[in-house]
Formats: sequence, C-alpha cells, structure tokens
Amino acid sequence: MNIVQHSRKVLTAIALVLVVLFTTACGAATAKEPPAINSAPMTQSYSQLEHGNSAVGQDFGDWAVTTSRGLIKDAYVRDNNKLGVVISSQVRPTEVRELARSLTQGFHKNFPNQDLTVLVYAPDKQLILTARYDEQSRQIQYQSAS
Repeated sequence: MNIVQHSRKVLTAIALVLVVLFTTACGAATAKEPPAINSAPMTQSYSQLEHGNSAVGQDFGDWAVTTSRGLIKDAYVRDNNKLGVVISSQVRPTEVRELARSLTQGFHKNFPNQDLTVLVYAPDKQLILTARYDEQSRQIQYQSAS
C-alpha cells in the first residue's frame, strides 16, 4: 500500500470519528419526545420526504446529511431505532463498513438503551450493507446485501 492510499484511509477514519463526535455533541442536547402521530401528508414526492418520523429522528437525519461533507446524500430515521443512509459515489466500497460503524456509534449515542439497525444504500438506492447493534452484547454485526 503506498503512502497516498494509507493517507486517504487515515484521513477518512479521522473524518468519520469527527462525525461521531459531533453527533454526540449535537444530538444529546436536542433530544425531544417524539410526536404521537406523523402529520406529514402521504402525497409527498421522494425529494420532499422528511429525514425521520419523529422530531429527534428528523434532527439526526438532517444532521447526518449536512455534516457528512457529501458522503451521505440522504438519511432517514424510523421509530428511533432504524437509520437508513444513501451514500454518494465518493464513498469507496472499502470505506462503507467503517462509515456504517461510525454512524452506528453516533446513532447509539443519540438513541441509547436499545437495539439499532443502520441500513446503507448505494447511490442507486440498492441496499449494500446492514449493521445491527445489539444493546445487550454491545456488538455490531454486519450483513452485506447479495
């Protein structure tokens, strides 16, 4: 592995750690009780969909897209325990798992004490990786889509 490839991997890892750190800092202070009913109209187009079906989920989804520096094109949070992200073509296949790990850690900081699922979709919106965090074992299991 040459120095350029190694430097790119190190910089990517540092960027992902910063995303997790900022997730923790921003998400913990904005925790709110989710609304009982989602009042969004059912006739919205894809581009108008919210990033979550609760206020906290909406905040986390918005934050993930805006702070990813182009790595995440879209994100959504459902039921405060499922995060789906559509990555951009800037994310290399070898970086997907590390990105999923970082997102899972940040997601857990904002939605603690529960099992979580992070779904990573390719730019064409095809599922490529599922990361499941088990609260009891505190482990992340990864499953590639085939």
